[in-house]
Amino acid sequence: MWESKNIETNTIHGGKKSQGEHGPLSTPIYQTSTFVFEDVQQGADRFAGEAQGHIYSRLGNPTVDELEARMAVLEETESAAAFGSGMGAVSAAIFALLKAGDHLITSHRLYGCTFALFNHQLPALGIQVSFVDLADAQAVRAAIQPNTKVIYGETPINPCLTVINLDSIAAIGQEHGIITVIDNTFMSPILQRPATHGIDLVLHSATKYLNGHGDVVAGILCGPSALIDHIKMTTRKDMGAVMSPHDAWLVIRGLKTLHLRVQRHSENAQLVAEHLQDHSAIEKVYYPGLPDHPGYRLLSTQMHGAGGVMAFELKCSFEQAVAFINQLKMCKRAVSLGDAETLIQHPASMTHSTYAPEELAEAGISRTLIRLAVGLENAEDIMADLDQALASIL
Repeated sequence: MWESKNIETNTIHGGKKSQGEHGPLSTPIYQTSTFVFEDVQQGADRFAGEAQGHIYSRLGNPTVDELEARMAVLEETESAAAFGSGMGAVSAAIFALLKAGDHLITSHRLYGCTFALFNHQLPALGIQVSFVDLADAQAVRAAIQPNTKVIYGETPINPCLTVINLDSIAAIGQEHGIITVIDNTFMSPILQRPATHGIDLVLHSATKYLNGHGDVVAGILCGPSALIDHIKMTTRKDMGAVMSPHDAWLVIRGLKTLHLRVQRHSENAQLVAEHLQDHSAIEKVYYPGLPDHPGYRLLSTQMHGAGGVMAFELKCSFEQAVAFINQLKMCKRAVSLGDAETLIQHPASMTHSTYAPEELAEAGISRTLIRLAVGLENAEDIMADLDQALASIL
């Protein structure tokens, strides 16, 4: 296994293991559900944890193992665990760390399904949840209770791109013995590595930038070996949200071009954000790469770029906002991000439809807010398509 100090090299070589006598350049897909033991004793030793080796692909698989090793290198953590979806990773982490009577602090803005899990499922199981502004350190400190076990956040936050100060959140967690979890999906390890700021667990929807081709649903958790091993042997094993070997291979393939893709996504997004900022049909653009964005000051301290996702508020009615989205020709109406194609969606009726109207208002998600995941096309073509659709609401 060979590693570099440069992440561009590590996306290709970092964490890659020797592939045995045949020496394939591409990681093999170990498309098997189970593994053969030489004898009963070997099987017993592996089940007892007294011998290395694979047992059953829900517990571990060589292709998935390599993806986990690669992600640990990229996020600069000791270990990683792969899951069958981003929400599988969220759920496995939360249920491994919290039980009835415990308390979670999180943001009032979150990905819609994460919000639904925290707002509906956790309270039903006796877990308390406080929704606060994680960008406000005083608000986070004020929310801490004796039973607080986890602080969970996204940065930038979906969909309005609020940026959280990772050093501040990590310091609060360490001071009070609280585990911190950050969803790093929007940035990828190319642009941000939360563990280097003291965050305990780093989460990704690997569906997005890590894979980058729109053909996988997957999740990743990166963190200390003790925490990751605990999650693997409890909630991942017993709840079963595991990644398939083929999906792991597809994400490994995506990692090889991650640094090139993220750079182009970010360059395009910067141009599009600057263009939209001056458009008469747009009230406000939310993008950390713009100097008037509150998160802009953190670009030089915790981020290596502003990423490929932005949101913008239209100066129009809800009906006109719908007409704008429907008028687009090249940009695709879809709810993911990190794909080669530019994707656009309406958070209030799509990704954040789990929010009640009053919850949307509290989170600052209006009916005329649009989220744009800028793709890899020529930036001029993206802007031209947006302009022709915006003309319909002027």
